[in-house]
Amino acid sequence: MLLTISTSHRPATDLGYLLHKNPGRAHVFDLPVGKAHVFYPQASEELCKAALLLDIDSITLVRTARRASLRQYVNDRPYVASSFMSTALLKVFGTAMSGTSKDRPQLAATAIPLTVTISALPCRGGEDLLRRLFEPLGYVVSASGHLLDDKFPQWGLSPYLTVRLEGTHRLADALQHLYVLIPTLDDEKHYWIGRDEVDKLMNRGGEWLTRHPQRDLIINRYLKGLRTFTSEALERLTEEESADRASDAEEESGEEVLERSLGLGAHRVQAVIAQFKRAGAKRVLDMGCGEGRLLRSLLEDPTFEEIVGMDVSIRALQRARERLRLDRMPEAWRARLRLMHSSLTYRDSRLTGFDAAAVIEVVEHFDRHRLSAFERSLFEFARPTLVAVTTPNAEYNVRWPSLPAGQLRHEDHRFEWTRGEFQAWAAAAGKRFGYEVRFEGVGAEDPEVGSPTQLGVFNR
Repeated sequence: MLLTISTSHRPATDLGYLLHKNPGRAHVFDLPVGKAHVFYPQASEELCKAALLLDIDSITLVRTARRASLRQYVNDRPYVASSFMSTALLKVFGTAMSGTSKDRPQLAATAIPLTVTISALPCRGGEDLLRRLFEPLGYVVSASGHLLDDKFPQWGLSPYLTVRLEGTHRLADALQHLYVLIPTLDDEKHYWIGRDEVDKLMNRGGEWLTRHPQRDLIINRYLKGLRTFTSEALERLTEEESADRASDAEEESGEEVLERSLGLGAHRVQAVIAQFKRAGAKRVLDMGCGEGRLLRSLLEDPTFEEIVGMDVSIRALQRARERLRLDRMPEAWRARLRLMHSSLTYRDSRLTGFDAAAVIEVVEHFDRHRLSAFERSLFEFARPTLVAVTTPNAEYNVRWPSLPAGQLRHEDHRFEWTRGEFQAWAAAAGKRFGYEVRFEGVGAEDPEVGSPTQLGVFNR
């Protein structure tokens, strides 16, 4: 099974830096059912082509099968681009797929002309489906079919196509497109579908899949139509859409302009860091990190040895990388920081075991019926020792003449709590999950309506 990626970007041999594979030699990687070979049929300044060749061992494939059947011996798996190819792409080009390049960081973030060829791609849906999946992503698609048997043309065409995709993309984006869409077209996977497949789909498809016109079809086929997982994936993408809208609106709106005169953004960061330091926290989470304001301040304090920023919006994470200048960050800082795509309403084992977590101006963006899922994800599963939650104080809104009565501070807020409502919610959640809670105001306190922001500190 052969897949090639080529570019005419000058110098084209920079493709080797992006793929982290030297064009001057061949590379071999072990897979559970065979080997992956990477080599460059052509490598010049004008054109560079990298080839990924899968050598699937049919006997090993049978031995690792969950159930023995004749189909394990007679199948197309060694000869076509399938989920084996996606697995190989992640193993061989995983760093390239993440969009990082130590030697060519600017090029990794740049869209370059790319041509991808796949020698035999199963298309359960034919060329029409192939085009519906790749053309909305900006590819020029060409495909040629193959007769089932040259001697019997009346048998018609096979479901396999030789495919050529041309477009101008970041290499990381192109690899993610292939990772998700190859098994979608094949509609068959060589491994068990579990909840981690939803995470993979979000990590590799979240940014572009949200806007894809065939989103539902891709999710359904990628997750084999398993309703529990397809529903979860759709909900998470919907959350990300909402987070992206909030992020876009925040650039020009409402809430930041309103709060700027009070310096609330800085006050919230300082208040949370003070709680972390008081608790002696070393490993900390920023849950819903947005564009990284808290992360920057945490990095400046060597007290914090491990810092993780997570957000449901891939776009927000990309902005955080840019604003933090992650590619030019001092190595000592970069070693302490990790950015992660995840959701606050789903269990994620990567978020467990931390000393402290911040949830700054996030909770009010949830629909009320999602609060119980958020509580379980945070207090039952992630379960940090200390949690600092900030949220607007609705009572303070009357102190802004420019804010009409009854209007929320941000168009994406689903609600804004009074002090009594926030304290009632926090006390109930703390009691349910074994946390003691205390409350503070953030910003100058008004004797009648309190501080503009309220802070709840949960201690386990």
